[in-house]
Amino acid sequence: MTQPILVIDQGTTSSRAILFSPDLQILGVAQREFPQHFPASGWVEHDPEDLWSSALDVAREVLAKTGTAPDAVAAIGVANQRETVVVWDRATGKAIHNAIVWQDRRTTDICDRLRAAGHEPLIAERTGLLIDPYFSATKIAWILDNVPGARARAKAGELACGTVDSFLLWRLTGGKVHATDATNASRTQLLNIHTGQWDETLLDLFGVPAALLPDVRDSAGDFGETAPEALGAIIPIRGVAGDQQAALVGQACFAPGMAKATYGTGCFVLLNTGDKPVASRHRLLTTVAYQLDGKRTYALEGSIFIAGAALQWLRDGLGVLARAENADAMARAAAADPGLYMVPAFVGLAAPDWRPDARGAIFGLTRATGPNELVRAALESVCFQTRDLIEAMSAEDADAEWSIKLRVDGGMSASDWMLQTLADTLDKTIDRPEVREATALGAAWLARRGLTGEAGDDFWRRDRAFTRQPDAAIGPTRIQGWRRAVAAVISMAEV
Repeated sequence: MTQPILVIDQGTTSSRAILFSPDLQILGVAQREFPQHFPASGWVEHDPEDLWSSALDVAREVLAKTGTAPDAVAAIGVANQRETVVVWDRATGKAIHNAIVWQDRRTTDICDRLRAAGHEPLIAERTGLLIDPYFSATKIAWILDNVPGARARAKAGELACGTVDSFLLWRLTGGKVHATDATNASRTQLLNIHTGQWDETLLDLFGVPAALLPDVRDSAGDFGETAPEALGAIIPIRGVAGDQQAALVGQACFAPGMAKATYGTGCFVLLNTGDKPVASRHRLLTTVAYQLDGKRTYALEGSIFIAGAALQWLRDGLGVLARAENADAMARAAAADPGLYMVPAFVGLAAPDWRPDARGAIFGLTRATGPNELVRAALESVCFQTRDLIEAMSAEDADAEWSIKLRVDGGMSASDWMLQTLADTLDKTIDRPEVREATALGAAWLARRGLTGEAGDDFWRRDRAFTRQPDAAIGPTRIQGWRRAVAAVISMAEV
């Protein structure tokens, strides 16, 4: 293959397009933000036309910036924000309601009723997911029940729905393809992850007609071709994955025991568990990592709600950090062992504690505490939370005897101080890759494989390995202090 690959990476706050060479080196990048809509407390929406126009604009822009003719592109790969849903008219392609975003909490009452009715064990066993508004099923049901006539039209086959990848595929192909891949389908809470098919029992339980749903396909394969009017040429679409699973692929985590952590506003850790879906005993999620040639590979997933957002708070809320890029130097300048703990539970605690009612706290404040110490505590909190997730994952399957190998990406992975502290906290080697755009890289790899059938992990290259220092300041005493701080936050939530 001698032609470049175009990736559309449609995220929560912006759409990006990245052009990759055939050997998966970045040739050009374009990015565009789009508006967020908050129509009520806890509600988060996107205008689907913003998703489409921003994705199309950046794709055209990166081709123009690199001087690449549309008909010179070998294939397109798509990565997308997960769980966000769109319902649209099959005849016009127009959405009947704004997209309901993964962050949206409007269906909390529906979830509470399902949980109270005792449905969570069945749902967890078939989908690997907990009952939560985070996932797509209750969002779809809400649209059908709150847009006049929508439910009747859905049953009549007049409407289509899907996660953002499905909507983009429909628009890119001029309405010829209504499909999704197994990773995105596994986040809807409607897919049986053991069979790889939409589950009739779950469709009935959530009230979602089967006629609405897209075909479920491999993550690398045939997703149709672009209509000529979209990008100016007919281009095959050959790879699709949800953003976090795409990052797992982009980090070449193809063997059981390999894990990636993506550090952005929050953090998502995915651990490859091979062809075995591991049922978590620590309230982690079981999900499809990727599906190739009809064979599913599974992952355990844990989330940290607040990672880079802690630095954003120090910058924008308290004004003690001028720029996020200054965090490294400030952490190095802090007292060697300030005895300070920040538990950034601004929106609750995620896995493995799962306490949405918890709120943040800082412990160990003294008159000597200053901006440097606060920044250090924020970075350390990310390391401590990652350790909690990795420990939970390590304990899930005694038979596997995983020696978890961790690769990192995302904006915070630029911090050498944080990654060294992470290695000290985990007592593990942490690998940072040369190409940190892991999500887009994974989508490019899937598109290349879908086009050529080529596999392999030769595209991944290490930038730097971080290993535990003999005199590391993060030892058992500090880790015990962290757990006491978390316990105190949980205790306060129960008052």
